[in-house]
Amino acid sequence: MNTVKLCAFADEASVSTEGQIKALIENQIPYLEIRGVNGTNIASLDTAAAKVFARELKDNGLAVWSIGSPAGKSPITEDFSKEKEQFARLLEMADIFEAPCIRLFSFYGTNGSDEYFDEICRRLEVFCDMAKAHGVRPCHENEKGIYGDTAERCLKLHKALPALSAVFDPANFVQCGQDIMTAWEMLAPYVWYGHIKDATPDGRIVPPGDGVGALREYLPLFAAMNRDGVNSGVLTLEPHLMEFVGLAALENPEDKSVVGGYAYPDARAAFDHATKCLKEILKDI
Repeated sequence: MNTVKLCAFADEASVSTEGQIKALIENQIPYLEIRGVNGTNIASLDTAAAKVFARELKDNGLAVWSIGSPAGKSPITEDFSKEKEQFARLLEMADIFEAPCIRLFSFYGTNGSDEYFDEICRRLEVFCDMAKAHGVRPCHENEKGIYGDTAERCLKLHKALPALSAVFDPANFVQCGQDIMTAWEMLAPYVWYGHIKDATPDGRIVPPGDGVGALREYLPLFAAMNRDGVNSGVLTLEPHLMEFVGLAALENPEDKSVVGGYAYPDARAAFDHATKCLKEILKDI
């Protein structure tokens, strides 16, 4: 496990910044992928509030690894100017939190059609150029409903956009009917960090290791590539085991995630259980 570094979307443990800090410390997770802050999405966070939280994290020995942004979660047919404005704001957040990465997406409404490929690349290249100016690495996350939902289409994006790194999310691939190990073999050279959540063949989200996300198969390969300096070695826990504040706004209204039916007394208990499951998988790596 010393070849990987743990990170988390701590807004799944608690809405409050105090609760997020507590969850990270008590689970010995040193990095945060920041998304929700006291119920506000990072894209809408006030500058003053961001600076306060950044100081609190530093005071507690924690660091922000990535901005868990919603960039690119809009229809490809919509005007791009609002997305550019939002991305500029998100990069201001990256500056405040000293985040080296920002995750992004490749737009809704394409139905996987290459009709939109040139426009998708044009928009993503704008994001990449903007991120480069801030010294931030842009990382594309595969997700159902966007152009880059399958490994084949993700690979096409990465070949067209050398500045674009990958976030590897196994549960999202499962929900698209994509074989995980095939996806890993295709995308491994582009993967900078990973998201950890798992899913069953019918798409229900379950604790890490309980689904068909092949975590036990590809994580040793991820760790080995980190030892060779190919990736960052960071894994962000994103359990999705309970509804949390802001989840509805993050997903395609026509294609919502389904929690796998596990019962937890509260969000923190679900977060703790997911952390325990991930650490169990990693202990021999």
